[in-house]
Amino acid sequence: MTLTVKEARPGSGRTPLTGGRRLRPPSRHGSRWTPWLYLAPALVVLGGLLVYPIYQLGLISFLEYTQAQVSGGEPTTFKGLANYAELLGDGQFWQVLLATVVFAAACVLCTLVAGCSTAVLLTRIRAVPRLALMLAALGAWATPAITGSTVWVFLFDPDFGPVNRVLGLGDFSWTYGRYSAFALVLLEVVWCSFPFVMVTVYAGIRAIPGEVLEAAAMDGASQWRIWRSVMAPMLRPILVVVTIQSVIWDFKVFTQIYVMTNGGGIAGQNLVLNVYAYQKAFASSQYSLGSAIGIVMLLILLAVTLVYLRLLRRQGEEL
Repeated sequence: MTLTVKEARPGSGRTPLTGGRRLRPPSRHGSRWTPWLYLAPALVVLGGLLVYPIYQLGLISFLEYTQAQVSGGEPTTFKGLANYAELLGDGQFWQVLLATVVFAAACVLCTLVAGCSTAVLLTRIRAVPRLALMLAALGAWATPAITGSTVWVFLFDPDFGPVNRVLGLGDFSWTYGRYSAFALVLLEVVWCSFPFVMVTVYAGIRAIPGEVLEAAAMDGASQWRIWRSVMAPMLRPILVVVTIQSVIWDFKVFTQIYVMTNGGGIAGQNLVLNVYAYQKAFASSQYSLGSAIGIVMLLILLAVTLVYLRLLRRQGEEL
């Protein structure tokens, strides 16, 4: 007894082993929604912690909301874009915005340089010094912002601080001048921020194959050339993450400025947008203007993040 397989005729639409029935590919409908099901709990939490507060912030920015409305003495009225028009017509707002952008850019640049430099240093030293450096850096990272700011104010105090004595500056007050105060706050921000960059970049460097770095060294490349031409391109996704995180953190700095300059410096010379919004909302009871400043900050951060990601994606496609 022999078994024969009937061959399919061309154009008949039948296959020899399926009895004339077509095999359909497995449905992907379930796999399409599976990731969203896993993300649903996190999205619900984020919606409660982020979406609703942002909605309330935006709603207040369109209303007339002062201390009278908070106390219930006067009804809340809708003002539309009047709060934003008043804010954009205020010259102080533009001065504070410019100061915030310059200060945040300087903090991000210094943080990335310090973090990447120490990450490369960790790959060059032995285990015990490496462990000591990582513990010291992580200790700075774990220090609360208000505690670190208070300690830095004491270190640079003109009367009791040790820094002026070591440098021989006498009774020089770092917080009196505008640029010296910003420089002091910048040092504190970098001190408590660079460990995140250091640990993240160090983990990325350890994932780079050693043969690649050895080949570059054998070709005569310097350490700077190895970093610029070998490490940095391979670490681009990590550098994108730490850069965006640093931009967001440094653009909305509040505690360091408020504590170290006593609320924004003399005559508001060290104001940044977050402190400016706090003064408008709580010191002046102009809650609508404070909310409008918060919405403007949110839009700026979203725009910067989207533009930065688009540029990096375009560079990756070119490479």
